[in-house]
Amino acid sequence: MTAKPPLLEVKALHAGYGQSQVLHGMSLHISSGEFITLLGRNGMGKSTTIKCLFGLLKAQSGSVLLEGRDITRSASHQIARGGLGLVPEGRQIFPNLSVEENLLATARRPVQAAALSQAQPWTLERIYSLFPRLQERRSNAGTQLSGGEQQMLAIGRALMTNPRLLVLDEATEGLAPLVRRDIWQALAQLKETGLAILCIDKNLASMLPLADRHYIVEKGQVVWQGTSDDYLAESESLQGFLGV
Repeated sequence: MTAKPPLLEVKALHAGYGQSQVLHGMSLHISSGEFITLLGRNGMGKSTTIKCLFGLLKAQSGSVLLEGRDITRSASHQIARGGLGLVPEGRQIFPNLSVEENLLATARRPVQAAALSQAQPWTLERIYSLFPRLQERRSNAGTQLSGGEQQMLAIGRALMTNPRLLVLDEATEGLAPLVRRDIWQALAQLKETGLAILCIDKNLASMLPLADRHYIVEKGQVVWQGTSDDYLAESESLQGFLGV
């Protein structure tokens, strides 16, 4: 019997910007329902990896596979339709649209609904249940929201695409501690639904209880991978890779 391929698999990815090479054989995999983190210092290739996943940067070599299907050269809109949802660094919400208009702008039916682990598709009602503050602010424009509210909106907007994998680039960067707490609580709820999550963030202490596995990236390649327990057992020797 043939083993089921991972939900997402990155194989020996090389990529860069002009003459600047950033990824040097980046490899990772994510199974359905897993919470995975990408760790490492700034400039090591984490965000570049995300850009390659979504077709925002073309890989020079290597491959990105979605359930065994090669999407390395696919257009960004095709990748999104395939079930990848992005919460980008800097949020990038539509500033002149209301909260509700932002959410509806990306709404899409689930991909292969019968195969989804989530019991229900994402709707406005589910987003407002996850982030009650967005319901309170649903008529406000993006420019009228706090940083934390904008991040909640960016997550909600990605969920409205009904993804199979939610990718967050700097999930809580620049947010106040109480807002960070709310974001991590929301991500814990999302994990319980069976949604796969790939997260980049510097708040390792908040991710350790949530994550199934971690990848540490150094100079464009994975130098360590393991569970949260594995990390805690080796944390002293790994701190140099994290800039701690």
